[in-house]
Amino acid sequence: MAADQPPAVETVVVSAARLPTSPADAAFSIVNIDPEALKTLPRVDDVIKTSPGASLFRRGSSAGANPTTQGVSLRSIAPSGAGRALVTLDGVPQNDPFGNWVIWTSLTPEALQGASVVRGAGAGAYGAGALTGVVSLDEKSAVAGGLIGDVSGSDLGARRASLAASDRIGQVQLFGAAASEQGDHWIPVRARIGKGDADLSAEDWTASGKAVIDLGRMALAAHAGAYREARGSGLVGSNSASKGQDASLTLAAQPDAKSLGWKLQGWVRQSDLYNSTASISADRNTATPANVQYATPATGWGANAAVRKMGDWGSLEGGFDMRAATGQESERSSFVNGAFTKGRVAGGDTLIYGLYAEGAWRSGPWLLTGGARIDQWSTTHGHRVETTLATGAVTLNPVIADRSGSVPTARAGLRRDFAGMYVRAAAYAGFRAPSLNELYRPFRVGNNITEANENLKPEKLYGGEAAIGMDAGPVTWSATGFVNLLKDPITNVTMGVGPGTFPRAGVVPAGGIFYQRNNAGQINATGIEADASWRPIKAFDLRLSGSYTDAKVDGQSVAPQLTGKRPAQTPKAVVTAGAHWQATSKLSVNADLRYEGARFEDDLNTLTLRAATGVDGRITYQLTPDWGVYVAVENLTNAAIETGQTADHVLSYDEPRVFRIGIRFRE
Repeated sequence: MAADQPPAVETVVVSAARLPTSPADAAFSIVNIDPEALKTLPRVDDVIKTSPGASLFRRGSSAGANPTTQGVSLRSIAPSGAGRALVTLDGVPQNDPFGNWVIWTSLTPEALQGASVVRGAGAGAYGAGALTGVVSLDEKSAVAGGLIGDVSGSDLGARRASLAASDRIGQVQLFGAAASEQGDHWIPVRARIGKGDADLSAEDWTASGKAVIDLGRMALAAHAGAYREARGSGLVGSNSASKGQDASLTLAAQPDAKSLGWKLQGWVRQSDLYNSTASISADRNTATPANVQYATPATGWGANAAVRKMGDWGSLEGGFDMRAATGQESERSSFVNGAFTKGRVAGGDTLIYGLYAEGAWRSGPWLLTGGARIDQWSTTHGHRVETTLATGAVTLNPVIADRSGSVPTARAGLRRDFAGMYVRAAAYAGFRAPSLNELYRPFRVGNNITEANENLKPEKLYGGEAAIGMDAGPVTWSATGFVNLLKDPITNVTMGVGPGTFPRAGVVPAGGIFYQRNNAGQINATGIEADASWRPIKAFDLRLSGSYTDAKVDGQSVAPQLTGKRPAQTPKAVVTAGAHWQATSKLSVNADLRYEGARFEDDLNTLTLRAATGVDGRITYQLTPDWGVYVAVENLTNAAIETGQTADHVLSYDEPRVFRIGIRFRE
């Protein structure tokens, strides 16, 4: 091959152990993530956030976020640390069994074939947890050429290496991926830095493997993975470490005109979390240990089954799924005279199972779809025992009753096509049961203390939307208006400000806030989102997306002080943009932009985080058909992106400008 020609792309055909895309999807708001983002962005959560409604609890990425704040939410209705969206990999939930957050370092972009974001409650086949939508990730089964690799380093001390490989032996397709990273280091505060402040840092690795056996119309896939990460959280003595492993087995048959399609899947996921926190003195020169969550073993497991009939008229699908979780955290707190004086053990079990049915009917340009679910949820064996470490005396041991209930949900959609354009409308309902973490574990961040609540009820969302768009040609676009009602949102409600002593929480120091998790009435959210892409020539494409959400809390009798307030960590406006230019056969340029309007740190809307814009870029030069080098920059303008604010007005910030240089083998 001549040196100035692009590398050949090998076509790899692998039978997938999954059902094909449902015809019903065309009636709902589903955004397919630009595949280029999976090649150029180093973290999966950054890839997902190219969709404007997707965000972690706080504004920063997983590069500097504590694991417990990495839950993902959609449509800016009301982000939370636990997340209000379901994240799946080939249909297997990736949400942590104890806290519902996602350990994003356990997922590597090199292992993903595609990603899509379902905006709006995903009742149907997605099940419980898809409250504001679903982030659906598809794992590769093969890579072109059998091997890809990437090695890079940054000017802030980061080092990253990744590898993905595949091979085929007879009817068995093998795939494996691994990545290791030592993250960028920076102090998250910029004013009043003291001896108690420290670098945010991260070191992690992840590895996974998959085998797919081609059985003709059927395919059997076995997946296994493991991850480890350790983080410095920005204060001396404030650190975290998480680890876990997962496995799944999937058997699927593709539907055709004569035969039913079906899928059977079982999975298990284990995790553990170490998390220590510290309180900081007013001059920020002394960080005192506050608590240490030294073990949080948790196991989640589940199964699902589906059967689908497809034809020119549409499809019919029915199924069953269940998810169970058991976990317990062990913790020491109340640091006095150089030692912790109190101990706590807390946890329990949760179980959710449900049945669903959904149909899609197409007649010419019309598509009509509808489906319903019924889910049963329960929380059992809840316990929270606190003791005095010196004597073993029990100081708190509340009786926590088992609870259960059933929740019906549904969704329906209508679409009409017009020669490349379409209009559509949809209505939906979904729910999310509280996590073990929300039910049983209080926590501390700096001087702020948040108390758990074993009486939390499931959150429920009801919504509707209407859209118009064009999905063919060099220009594609869509505009969607939506109305959502989130009932019984699980919110950290301000109960008081330190210094002071509060029930169960004990002493809250000066500069601290005392919160308690509560089902705080309801949240009304109305908004609009728009997406557009333009590809005037094969070598250049541009995308632009934006959303505006007006969300307001009605605290009702539970939290009347919140009525009329915007939910914490909820921006009104978000805009994302991206461009890819294949300048020559060897040179390519990528750029990404994300703007977020101002948001509030707290539920009372007294602590403001200013609007922020981040710009990332990457230039890649192909040295040979297989080898390429690149230079990438994150936060090109060195913007001061505020991610948090304490009660005494100390601001934390996301990464400063970071340059990365890397070498990539293939792809």
